[in-house]
Amino acid sequence: MSPAAAASPAPSEGEPRRLSAMERYRNATEVQMSQMVLPCHSNYRGELSIGQLLKWIDTAACLSAERHAGCPCVTASVDDIYFEHTISVGQVVNIKAKVNRAFNSSMEVGVQVSYEDICCGKQWNVCKAYATFVAQGKLPTKIKLKPLVPQTEEEKIEYSIAAERRRMRLAHTDTIKDLLTNSPVQSEGENRECSTVVPAEQTRVESVELILPPHANHQGNTFGGQIMAWMENVATIAASRLCHAHPTLKTIEMFHFRGPSQVGDRLLFKAIVNNAFKNSMEVGVCVEAYRHEMEVSRRHINSAFMTFVVLNGDGQPCTLPMLKPEPGDGERRFKEASARKKIRLDRKYVTSCKHTEVPLSVPWDQSNKVYLSYNNVSALKTLVAKANWVLASERDKVKIYMLEEDKFLSIRIEMTISIDATQAFLLLSDMGRRHEWDEHYVCAELVQQVDKDDMIYHVISRTISEENKPQDFVILASQRKPCSKGDPYVVAFRSVTLPTQPAKPEYTRGEILCSGFCIWQETEELTKVSYYNQATPGVLAYITTNIAGLSSSFHSTFQACEQFLQKHKEDVSVRLQNL
Repeated sequence: MSPAAAASPAPSEGEPRRLSAMERYRNATEVQMSQMVLPCHSNYRGELSIGQLLKWIDTAACLSAERHAGCPCVTASVDDIYFEHTISVGQVVNIKAKVNRAFNSSMEVGVQVSYEDICCGKQWNVCKAYATFVAQGKLPTKIKLKPLVPQTEEEKIEYSIAAERRRMRLAHTDTIKDLLTNSPVQSEGENRECSTVVPAEQTRVESVELILPPHANHQGNTFGGQIMAWMENVATIAASRLCHAHPTLKTIEMFHFRGPSQVGDRLLFKAIVNNAFKNSMEVGVCVEAYRHEMEVSRRHINSAFMTFVVLNGDGQPCTLPMLKPEPGDGERRFKEASARKKIRLDRKYVTSCKHTEVPLSVPWDQSNKVYLSYNNVSALKTLVAKANWVLASERDKVKIYMLEEDKFLSIRIEMTISIDATQAFLLLSDMGRRHEWDEHYVCAELVQQVDKDDMIYHVISRTISEENKPQDFVILASQRKPCSKGDPYVVAFRSVTLPTQPAKPEYTRGEILCSGFCIWQETEELTKVSYYNQATPGVLAYITTNIAGLSSSFHSTFQACEQFLQKHKEDVSVRLQNL
């Protein structure tokens, strides 16, 4: 019997089992809210108003943020929300919010929404939301948030990927601009046959709200959820003017609060249908604030884009009328709505793609580059955060770990080297030099420099399969520097499909699902380098042979990697000094 077992004897019959420390653990920032949906919360169909749900989401998220910050917090932004189900009167909404990661003065709060039928006890997921909150101190003092230390595997994954989501938020506007500049999107309406055409001007809505004390928090700032609820209301009216029916909100694109509003302010809401596709329409909403009726200048508070559908009696989307945009700004909004739809579909596909789906390679283009990069890095960070790694072998300071889950086998190869983490990162992120230490790589040609952090390579490797042909890969390499102290340097790899790099008969086209390096600075002199690979069918036999001890290829390869790093670290130091 182990000491742990002796210290915790099994309970006798009838005695309740003692929970372990991890089973008793609860995140200190977690907030749970349950609300019964009453008629006053519903729309004409007896379903929970999305505006009311947004208010509850914002309230729960704010309470969680303030638990961590210990001071008042305001909503800075809310990421895209996809609504999977509607909720009826009499059902119970359950909202769980907790802080995923704290940065300097802002933090990301994750919110999970589900509902339950109290008669049958079943529960369904409704949506997941990520909100960014900013801590508010007494001006001019700026609040610096204490760091969050994740405990569970789930918390470690969310903590790690929060930095990627933050990066994606900051790049969102540039992604739209790049798509419109480099790849003009053809409007779906140009290929549609529809006898009904509605001028966009007929869908325009304006509404004014006076901010009263019930609409604001204890600091006098308007609740973000209240503003979002008002925005949803005017957007729904605009959508109904196009379809002459009651629309259903399916997606909200990111809310970004550009400034605060206070009790006594007037908020002017402007909404208009930007574009109507076959089964959906995009409504744009703008919010401006002003203090007095005679005030000429107005402050831009917020903008958002909402996607609506009209459902028939069977719950299927109906065909919508076409929209005739207004000249000038209306035509610009019309084209941007098409671009946003493409990006939204690309993002949803890339970020929700399951590893069990084939092909593993996702087509790369200008519109989805940000989301492919996000998926590439977040998949590796998710693998790194897994808790059940098992040491399979150790030889000459090279450790090999394995992880078996579901249908996948993953490996982690780890070594500690006398080198600076930045030096190791620069050397290992250059795939053009990998053949210098990895005998399986013949060459790696850079075929596209996406941006400073993402590159696409065409890689040729020696065959490790039964086919008597070398393998080739088209690989997206995404690199990240640490977001904060304690984070690793990351170099992530995954396969993509590129029209300029089709499969050729002289090669066996291979695919990489998820692999890459994480590099931690352990001390001033020592760095831990870990390589991860989630096995695909083409390399599975090679990996299992190494794990079983029938081959020493992994050990010899990473000993060669250590020698390569030691040999060239001084060259990198000189390069860094010259930058």
